[in-house]
Amino acid sequence: MKYLLAPAAMLAVAGPAYAQQIRLKPVAEARLRYEHADQDGLAEEKSDALTLRARAGLTASSGALSATIVGQGTLAVVDDYYDGVNGAATRPIIADPENIALYIAQLQYKTKALTLTGGRQRIVLDDERFVGNVAFRDNGQTFDAVRAELTPAKGVKLDVAYVWSVRTIWGFQGSGARQQAVGGDNIFANLSYVTPVGTLTGFAYLVDQDEAAVQAFRLSSQTYGLRLAGAQSLSKAAKISYQLSYARQSDYHRNPNDYSADYWLADATLDVKGWKLNAGYEVLGASSGAPFTSFQTPLGTNFKFQGWADKFLTTPANGIRDLYVGGGYGWKQLGPLSGVSLQAVWHRFDSDRLDQHYGNELNLIASAKVKKTMLSIRYADYDAKSMATDTKKFWVQADWAY
Repeated sequence: MKYLLAPAAMLAVAGPAYAQQIRLKPVAEARLRYEHADQDGLAEEKSDALTLRARAGLTASSGALSATIVGQGTLAVVDDYYDGVNGAATRPIIADPENIALYIAQLQYKTKALTLTGGRQRIVLDDERFVGNVAFRDNGQTFDAVRAELTPAKGVKLDVAYVWSVRTIWGFQGSGARQQAVGGDNIFANLSYVTPVGTLTGFAYLVDQDEAAVQAFRLSSQTYGLRLAGAQSLSKAAKISYQLSYARQSDYHRNPNDYSADYWLADATLDVKGWKLNAGYEVLGASSGAPFTSFQTPLGTNFKFQGWADKFLTTPANGIRDLYVGGGYGWKQLGPLSGVSLQAVWHRFDSDRLDQHYGNELNLIASAKVKKTMLSIRYADYDAKSMATDTKKFWVQADWAY
């Protein structure tokens, strides 16, 4: 890492001869969030957290070259909760431990046809199902990596990254199964082509969780698949957007399990004059029914999927089928508020094998923006049937960015 940071420092302090060529752009973000969790079956069934997260840094650029340094810190103003790394798991987990860290430290070369990025960076691929930033959690997830994005022809893009360390949401206090960083030789590869019906992407994700403490290497996998995402106008007032995806996953590298499992997604959203109706079906398949032989996504932004109560961050041994329907309404402007949105989603969760009904979940959110601040109120209610226990969660959040 020090070899990557040295050129960035040189760029930032370049002499007067280069002063007119270097552009400086500050990075500043802040988040204040209250989260409440109420979960049956624990010695203490309630948790409350009020956290403050701040990020600050600088991007220095000259022509096609740029260097970015961003630090972050998370403070628990109210810490009446189990954060996943401190204390006993006798109350609901709220996965925002206090932290201070180097969040981004990257060098980048960018032209119209080629982008090369090296160092600690955010990597977000497609819908973040397999590789994402976990932006909802305060500490986020970043990658120590080298990445190449190549556009050799119109509508064609090749995106390949080699990742040697995954910087997790657990921060500097992480240990055991929840480490600060997980090393390994990871490869992420996407090849996409824009067609008249949407962007078709072929992908290969070789995930190497090369830490014995992290589920004894059982989260290492190789995943190959296809994804189609697009949208079509039905009229001046209506359009439909859709996603279709299939992938096949099997064990990789030091994973002691011998398994293979399938992934399926079909999702569609109808947008008519501010109203949105959404429905989808997602399957993370099972193999033998043994732990960690189902389809796993340890590097994805899993909060976005299968309900906000976080009951299925690790796929159950018998897999999971998620049938969901939702809808909402939005206003471009409502008084001093912009981008106002009200949404609701209902999920039914079943197993992929043995015909088990895990439970149902209702998610609600209201959000709006005031100048540079995004405000949101969010609620999740998981009604357990055969998996986990009844859980309710509530969030009030404000995000500001410069």
